[in-house]
Amino acid sequence: MGLGLAAGMSNVLSADKRQQVIALGRLGWSLRRIEEATGVRRETASAYLRAAGIALRPPRRWGRPPKPANEVSTDSATEAPAKPANAAGVSTDSDTAPPQDGVAAAPSGHSPMASRCEPYRELIAAALARGRNAMAIWQDLVDGHGFPAGYASVMRFVRQLRGAAVPDAHAVIQTPPGEEGQVDYGDGPMVRHPQTGKYRRTRIFVFTLGYSRKCVRLLTWQSSTRIWAELHERAFRRLGGAPSLVVLDNLREGVLQPDLYDPTLNPLYRDVLAHYGVTALPCRVRDPDRKGKVESGIGHTQRTPLKGLRFERLEEAQAYLDHWETRWADTRIHGTTKRQVAAMFAEERPHLRPLPPTPFRYYAFGTRTVHPDGCVEVLKAYYRVPPGRLGTEVRVEWDERVVRILDRETGALLREHERQHLGQYREHPDDRPRRTPPPTLALLARAATVGAHVGQLATTLHAGDPLRAVRRIQGLLALARKHGAPAVDRAAAVALDLGSPSYQFVRRYLERHPPTPLTLRQVDPLIRQLTLYRDLLQGRAAQEGEDDDATP
Repeated sequence: MGLGLAAGMSNVLSADKRQQVIALGRLGWSLRRIEEATGVRRETASAYLRAAGIALRPPRRWGRPPKPANEVSTDSATEAPAKPANAAGVSTDSDTAPPQDGVAAAPSGHSPMASRCEPYRELIAAALARGRNAMAIWQDLVDGHGFPAGYASVMRFVRQLRGAAVPDAHAVIQTPPGEEGQVDYGDGPMVRHPQTGKYRRTRIFVFTLGYSRKCVRLLTWQSSTRIWAELHERAFRRLGGAPSLVVLDNLREGVLQPDLYDPTLNPLYRDVLAHYGVTALPCRVRDPDRKGKVESGIGHTQRTPLKGLRFERLEEAQAYLDHWETRWADTRIHGTTKRQVAAMFAEERPHLRPLPPTPFRYYAFGTRTVHPDGCVEVLKAYYRVPPGRLGTEVRVEWDERVVRILDRETGALLREHERQHLGQYREHPDDRPRRTPPPTLALLARAATVGAHVGQLATTLHAGDPLRAVRRIQGLLALARKHGAPAVDRAAAVALDLGSPSYQFVRRYLERHPPTPLTLRQVDPLIRQLTLYRDLLQGRAAQEGEDDDATP
């Protein structure tokens, strides 16, 4: 720095302050404005700017050429603030001024209505390419380059660069207390996975009440139909009740077949909501604005408490999120309602549906094809389906205790069986095929109806050899059909008296002592006298004759 410059300055600035003054001078700021922004006196700033070769704009010279750099201003101490030559704060004839490093200078002859962001076009375009939004870009320009304009200027300029049209206005959806809740998934923070030891992106479940904007935020590693339903239950219990209506997206965990008028809900999710008295209302496909409150809640969570953070355990991340929810989210004044979220939730909570005394009993579900043996397989066990459904598909639901078989089209319950161990079968007696041998207990009961001695013999056979006794009891029943129950019962009594209780003894005894064949006698209680039939026929004929004579 020359002696002349040192003599003309009232003090010597530090390197950082000197660079700041020079940068603002290159932007076309007036000396008064530079003094207000940096605290450096106008005489000192003027000397540094002339030494750097930056043209100064004298007071009340709007639209006039700036003074040369070597011309000393005699009234700089009393300079009044003047409007810039254009909206960016750069003189219209400042093309001779050196541009700031990395910033494109405004072209000569710019319109006074040009955007103040124009000198930073390249910086803004590069930030957009990195995914930065308008708010972040504005903050970077203010901190790094002393950007003079507000956020709205950057937002309009970013919108022009993106080529996005102005969005259409949407209706404001207002709901009474306790009526509606909105739910959705979003990307959660990075958390170290306990199995792999690597950081992994989590999912954040957000449930937002429509009236108070009270949110429940829960983190999970993955999603499934059961996890989706369990997160709803946890949200209801944190809120102390459930709304009447839940608005959700058409994700697979909640909606199997999207349809605006009659969507097909996931059966487990439908039953969980029914357990709490809640109705699901899926949005129109590709129209998430219907649940804008929860969308806003997810974005606020991602930008504010979780931005740039990593956690070692999922429990640690959930604890941090719960603390932020209580300390900041619930106590804030909401931008739309202009009221505190906690105060509005206190009004809404009494209107929520009371929780049932017991939680929902979860089950798994799926579809199965009926095998040729009339059974379906569930967890490597087999359960019989009512007849007439071989080769068709049925719905099955199971939990730790029962397996339910339902019609796939109507959802009607066909059969409910107790859970069996691996490889075991379960069937209802009405579903048994006709040619299926009856169970052992049924055979013993049938043998007892033949005669007391036959029943006693069958019980003795089963106690001695249960595996072979079934066919031997079936043999006793076949002998009763062939020789009659009294003869078989007498033979069974002889076998028991002689101490030879076996099917072979009864069969041989009947062969050697065949029962007297049954014959019909001429006079038998089963056959009436022929005269009775004669008198009956004659009486019937006489009655018909009298009826004919009486007819005119």
